Amino acid sequence: MLRLEGVRAGYGRIEALAGVTMEVRPGELVSLIGANGAGKSTTLKTISGLLQPSAGVLTWDGEPIGGLAPREILARGIAHCPEGRRVFPQLSVRENLEMGALLRRDRAGINADIEAMYGRFPRLRERMGQAAGTLSGGEQQMLAIARALMSRPRLVMFDEPSLGLAPALVDAVFEIVRDIRAAGTTVLMVEQNAMAALRLCDRAYLMETGHVVREGTGAELLASADVRDAYLGGGV
Repeated sequence: MLRLEGVRAGYGRIEALAGVTMEVRPGELVSLIGANGAGKSTTLKTISGLLQPSAGVLTWDGEPIGGLAPREILARGIAHCPEGRRVFPQLSVRENLEMGALLRRDRAGINADIEAMYGRFPRLRERMGQAAGTLSGGEQQMLAIARALMSRPRLVMFDEPSLGLAPALVDAVFEIVRDIRAAGTTVLMVEQNAMAALRLCDRAYLMETGHVVREGTGAELLASADVRDAYLGGGV
């Protein structure tokens, strides 16, 4: 479905990805784990077109997508829910959801999907006319997830969906991610909570300084003594 082969990308003279090779198969939930600065978020930005690769090949359904603009990537069915709950603060909840459907022209379908999002996230219905910037952190995260789903993506990428949330909300976010995958949408997730990410995913890639250094099923990486010691506090 999605494949990166030897992808390099960075910020000016700083190379953040130094030859990343990985793949995501249809229907999977794949996690990227690693320390801060390992290149996880940069990987998502490169896939979504926010960063242009300097080398390597990105393919989607076998077709090259490296270098395409974000709008073109989105039109192909890849949605990106970025780190930091980046909602449009001055727009209402409903307007944010409509922005998620910006490339669609099926008004009846858009309205139906907004209603479906209100059903999935009841607090958003209660806040539909409220400016997104006035929502709580948890509500903004729900809105960011719902907005990403409004494009009806085949692959949705989540960057640190639990970051900064209270523990009870973290559990709720992971349950939402699980439900999205169960409904048939493929998921690629960067997550600071490596233990939760590995328990949730089918497969995972461990990144260090712009490289993929380990890959396997979530269970395999959870069982690895090296991974436990370095990223899971020595236990599971």
